[in-house]
Amino acid sequence: MAGSTFGTIFRITTWGESHGKGIGVVIDGCPAGLPLSEADIQPYLDRRKPGQSRFTTKRNESDTAEILSGVFEGKTTGTPISIMIRNADQHSGDYSNICDKYRPGHADFCFDSKYGFRDYRGGGRSSGRETIGRVAAGAVAAVLLRELGITVTAYTRSIGPVSIETFDAEEMSRNKLYMPDAAACEKASAYLDNCIAEQNSSGGTIECVVSGMPAGAGDPVFDKLDANLAKAIMSIGSVKGFEIGDGFRVAEAVGSENNDAFTIDKNGKITKLTNHAGGILGGISDGSDIVLRCACKPTPSISRPQQTVNSNGEPVEMIIKGRHDPIIVPRAVVVVEAMTAIVLADALLSGMSARMDSVRKVWGR
Repeated sequence: MAGSTFGTIFRITTWGESHGKGIGVVIDGCPAGLPLSEADIQPYLDRRKPGQSRFTTKRNESDTAEILSGVFEGKTTGTPISIMIRNADQHSGDYSNICDKYRPGHADFCFDSKYGFRDYRGGGRSSGRETIGRVAAGAVAAVLLRELGITVTAYTRSIGPVSIETFDAEEMSRNKLYMPDAAACEKASAYLDNCIAEQNSSGGTIECVVSGMPAGAGDPVFDKLDANLAKAIMSIGSVKGFEIGDGFRVAEAVGSENNDAFTIDKNGKITKLTNHAGGILGGISDGSDIVLRCACKPTPSISRPQQTVNSNGEPVEMIIKGRHDPIIVPRAVVVVEAMTAIVLADALLSGMSARMDSVRKVWGR
């Protein structure tokens, strides 16, 4: 199977299945000398692990990170970093009744069409549990970015019809929906309780803000920074929509409104008066905050009866058993944050060879 590797210099390869012995990632291209330990990774894994609230699957996993290689005496060695997270609470029997049926909204039919085989135990590589390797790699990328004064913060912007109206950074960590608006969180919780009562699920949106990103990262053609961010975020299983800055609203704007005027700040630095572009112009970061959003579909595994067909092409009704999130968004927040960090780390490392003066700083004599 191709397609499990992402990145150019800061390059990650995820491995493992939802109901296998474990999930993991190999990170190549991380510079030597970066302080790193499991303690840097675990908080990220804790944010996406199951069983955090009534709105997440009851699968009981500690999701404990083990660094197997690439770190010595608390610092990266420049060699591949291998991280493993063991699976401990697989209930594969929950899926025996769907082994020959294609679940609506899942990748079952497409996976079978491509490979002539599928792992029906939670979806195998198509499972959302695959993202745990991405989160571990994103945690490492975030450590690298913090060394450069760059922060990446994602949060729930909306759940179903409920959107945030205020922003309180501390509130994000006080509720399990990761919404920076307490009133919106309360409304969203009531909405999700109703979805659960109706054996249904909900979608939502995630917003991510990058602060401290310098101007000049990214490339102007196929490796545009926003294009690579789009690919990274759209590669997350539940994501069906993506936008940067004003996004789809630019279609209703005029140039005089949409253009971000440049100015000089009090420190003599070039900056912008507005940020409709979302921090990226011509595929290259412009020094403003990078602002991106994505839309996640409702969890396809719902308990109510659904119509489908089996592998013999016969119409059947199915009821999906097992432990499933009524909404994907709260646990996907950290996945969006992780994939964003991976793209930015890769862009910064790749950009070091763009100018001769940068090469001279390292190799000049």
